[in-house]
Amino acid sequence: MRLAAAGALTGAALLTTACIPSAQAGESTRVTQAPAPVATPAPAPVPAPSPRPSGPAQFTFAGETEQGGWIRGQAPAGTVSAMLGDVPLTLDAEGYFFAAFDRDAGPEATLAATLADGTTKTATITVRPRAWQLEHINAPLRPGGGSSEAFKRRRQPELDAIWDARTADSPVDGWRESFIWPAEGRISGRFGAQRIYQGEPGSYHSGLDIAGGAGAPVVAPASGKVTLATTQPFSLEGNLVIIDHGDGLNSAFLHLSRIDVTEGQMVKQGDPIGLIGASGRVTGPHLHWSIKWHLARLDPLLFVPPR
Repeated sequence: MRLAAAGALTGAALLTTACIPSAQAGESTRVTQAPAPVATPAPAPVPAPSPRPSGPAQFTFAGETEQGGWIRGQAPAGTVSAMLGDVPLTLDAEGYFFAAFDRDAGPEATLAATLADGTTKTATITVRPRAWQLEHINAPLRPGGGSSEAFKRRRQPELDAIWDARTADSPVDGWRESFIWPAEGRISGRFGAQRIYQGEPGSYHSGLDIAGGAGAPVVAPASGKVTLATTQPFSLEGNLVIIDHGDGLNSAFLHLSRIDVTEGQMVKQGDPIGLIGASGRVTGPHLHWSIKWHLARLDPLLFVPPR
């Protein structure tokens, strides 16, 4: 804008000329007004570099460093991005994060941070193996063939809804809390248990079963946002609630007899979310509680205090 204005002034100056009579010869002398000086634009200010956030010199973390376990930690000062293996971590303003290890995680996991100056820092975590409960069955896996086409047509929208709910990214921080038990009752099924059918492994048990009796209350084990609350029972899960605790961590509560929350609702730790039931594909009333961090399946027993 300054250059354009200066150009306009210069053009106007060239047009403002005058003929002044000469006292001796009667001739006129042509005088041209000097153009106004062109202002040089000031250089744009260079932004000051962002201050390095305070924090440790290396990764710090604590938690359950075993298969199906988790950690909470803080990235090194100056970190601009961090990962556990190939999974990006969500860092808060002070570099704190949540991360976890799948049921079938390998013996080591690597935390890696990229700093503002382009350097990297890493930390290697030893992941303890678990002795999972295995049951060998002398029968073929899925006798009688696969699912019918009618079931597949009904099932796919349910799977899509579950995927969307478990991959939601809500601005909540329930992941910071020490989890509480969502229900009282006997443990009737443990995470990671698996049947082997004539040498062929079936799907392992993806959650913790709590037999608290039909109609017993279920509460939120940690704060978060309800990302799924079914209005009709799903074919396998029955009445299902999923809560996003933030940082990629979420809980699912299956087979409820009643749901007391709605999608989009914010819940605090201890808030009622429903009642234990036997909806879906079950043999009796119980709560199936499962926890995931991104695609990793985790053991709920490693989140709650012992009874």
